[in-house]
Amino acid sequence: MLAAYRPIFSLLRGTAFLLAASGLHGLLLPLRGQEEGFSTAALGLMGSAWAGGFVAGCYFAPRLVRRAGHVRAFGTFAASAAIIALLTGLWIDELVWIVLRAFTGFAMAGAFMVIESWLNERATNENRGTVFGLYMMVTYASIMAGQMIVAASDVRNASLFMVAGIFFCLSLIPTAVSSAAHPKPLQDVSLDLKGLYANSPVSFAACLLIGVANGAWGTLGAVYGARIGISTAEIALMMSLVVVAGAAMQMPMGRISDKTDRRFVLAAASFGSAAVGVLIFLIAPRNGVFVIAMAAAYGSLAYTLYSLAVAHANDHARPEDFVKVSGGLLLLYGFGTMIGPVIGAGLMGSMSPESLFLATALAHFLLAGYTLLRISRRAPVPVEDREAFKTLPSERGVTPEAVRLDPRTPAVQEG
Repeated sequence: MLAAYRPIFSLLRGTAFLLAASGLHGLLLPLRGQEEGFSTAALGLMGSAWAGGFVAGCYFAPRLVRRAGHVRAFGTFAASAAIIALLTGLWIDELVWIVLRAFTGFAMAGAFMVIESWLNERATNENRGTVFGLYMMVTYASIMAGQMIVAASDVRNASLFMVAGIFFCLSLIPTAVSSAAHPKPLQDVSLDLKGLYANSPVSFAACLLIGVANGAWGTLGAVYGARIGISTAEIALMMSLVVVAGAAMQMPMGRISDKTDRRFVLAAASFGSAAVGVLIFLIAPRNGVFVIAMAAAYGSLAYTLYSLAVAHANDHARPEDFVKVSGGLLLLYGFGTMIGPVIGAGLMGSMSPESLFLATALAHFLLAGYTLLRISRRAPVPVEDREAFKTLPSERGVTPEAVRLDPRTPAVQEG
């Protein structure tokens, strides 16, 4: 049995190093930028640039992979990310970091697409659910591990940039020495906005607004922590627990949504996320433990929303459209993450650090209101006609190619 998973374990090792490097570098940059006195606008634009590069990578990376092959393309993407990590340590400048961050997003999208297509090729219909679950575990654990490396170090030390570069290079080795057959060429990514909206207006708006909120928090959460005076270790733990709390709550929230109209659950979780965000803004906590606890409470609601929105969309989609709908929603989420950091940075620059949560609360209130409006306009899908809720990996670490790895996809392919 283990022999069947050996090639997959090799790929997951490379994935672990790649995600650890991404988590480390992604947390290090805003913290170091804060130390260097970068403007709030520049720190926000770094997040927008990364998201823009990632979405662009989802569109253009398949062409590069078809031209160069999976191994050489992955080597190019990972090596580029390593070079960029080292350059950010050598060249401390706002504008340079914004530009380099866009290239990092592009490289990460390409690398993820190669790995996800390879995992999809190695998985069978019998073990696809297990492979998908392992990929989710590696995603969350590796991002958290990379962030916790920052907690144990001094962000003013250039060695952290070197560690990120080393991890990017280490991700090359399992793929480079693998004897597994190359997967099929990557398929081009498309975005049918009209079709996505017609399928589910709620999910269309939700993925865009969730991207706005998560993009603002993911980019500027560390800056918020630094400006209210909690330690680097507490910041790293806070950023990790927000995502982990959301991952832990996905299944309970999903099971509730299986038994009722998913839109009620989506609206309630959105309103709860907004309420917690407003509460943090009003209380303005400064104690590290209290800040972490409140941030985790926020994440336990906010980071379940994307999976709920995708599940609702797939309840309305035809089985053969599963890949197109799920992949399109992920790209919509990506567009939202370009907008969120700009809004969050604008509020933080003119108000208190806690105003970051006003940006997230605005997106969540809009989502809750629109969802409630749509409940009165469209009947729910009958419970017996829905697919059971499935948890999804962190949206920041997957591409539309990962949708093909989802255990629901084989039924589409076989049908």
